[in-house]
Amino acid sequence: MPWRIVTMKEERLKFVLDANNPQTKLTFAELCRCNNISTKTGYKWLKRYHKKGEEGLVDLPRTPISQPTKISTDKEQKVIAIREQYPKWGPKKIYAEMLNEFGNSETPSETSIGNILKKHNLSVPRYYRRHVAATAPLSACLEPNDTWLYDFKGWFLTGDGSKCEPLTITDGFSRFLIECEHMNRKRSIDVWRVLERAFLEYGLPNKMRSDNGPPFASLAVGRLSSLAIKLIKLGITPEWITPGCPQENGRHERFHLTLKNEAVSPPAMTVNLQQEKFKQFKTYFNNKRPHEALQQKTPASIYIPSKRVWDGKFRSPEYSVEYEVRKVGRSGNITWKGVPFFISEMLEREYVGIKEIEMGIMGISYGPILLGKIDLNKGFKRV
Repeated sequence: MPWRIVTMKEERLKFVLDANNPQTKLTFAELCRCNNISTKTGYKWLKRYHKKGEEGLVDLPRTPISQPTKISTDKEQKVIAIREQYPKWGPKKIYAEMLNEFGNSETPSETSIGNILKKHNLSVPRYYRRHVAATAPLSACLEPNDTWLYDFKGWFLTGDGSKCEPLTITDGFSRFLIECEHMNRKRSIDVWRVLERAFLEYGLPNKMRSDNGPPFASLAVGRLSSLAIKLIKLGITPEWITPGCPQENGRHERFHLTLKNEAVSPPAMTVNLQQEKFKQFKTYFNNKRPHEALQQKTPASIYIPSKRVWDGKFRSPEYSVEYEVRKVGRSGNITWKGVPFFISEMLEREYVGIKEIEMGIMGISYGPILLGKIDLNKGFKRV
């Protein structure tokens, strides 16, 4: 004979019938212990049975009767609409966008927005990279135009197979995108044309930071290139990252990832169309896209043009009174204490400053860049 299957409802019915039976010899507490329930639970089932009969012994739905914090359909559709308009945006940026329309009290939380995206299969798993600590030189980015960051993004092919490689310039403090332009060639004269336009429109930064590749740097003394010399003659200090350490320009490298994801994937059919995408991306990135490092503000809301307006002229660097100034000859030499020293042909006809930095050792600089040391007995040694 098979075992009889007993339902939970039948067990509860047996309990309440025993509890209501005046001939039951067990106390109510003993009866509860025999059924492995607490007296509180026992009274609950008795109350439900007296109120609704056997139907009261069925488990009630666990869904709340009311959901005062449930997100309205209109707001849920708004989240979906923003995501469809900006497919690369996550909950944080969608939250910042919705704040402008609904305010703090009416905007769903970032977690709720994330749940909506998951519900509609619009979320993308996030892959975390190993964190790299920021380097000391970037601590100088305390206000707009302290340091501009510039570099080539790296080439890619457009739809018709043409090579495209943009030069990008951003403000290190506000992340404001100053320029993003495809370069047919990467010569100093070509990069200078873009920089010149930026300086005339936004003013002069205090520093410009780049990697060590041409035309930003060279193998010459002080890593100076013709482009770096022009910057110094405008009162801008060139900075170079440590070779092989792109994380020292991490803010700009992170920008390039955003540029790749939102303006290059997929690329346009032609270079001209891709340049138009860069132009549209610049407007979007500066004015529309919230930036997490800026507390979800836009770069344009933080950035202001430099007060150092460029008049279009180049001036030799000025040196304080502790320096002695020498003009570099056509052969790249200077004379000190009657002894000629070769510095660099790149600095021909430029003025360098010399001052004592150690006992009997003279440091030679071009503007803010220390080029090397002069020892009358050992000659010139570059740093």
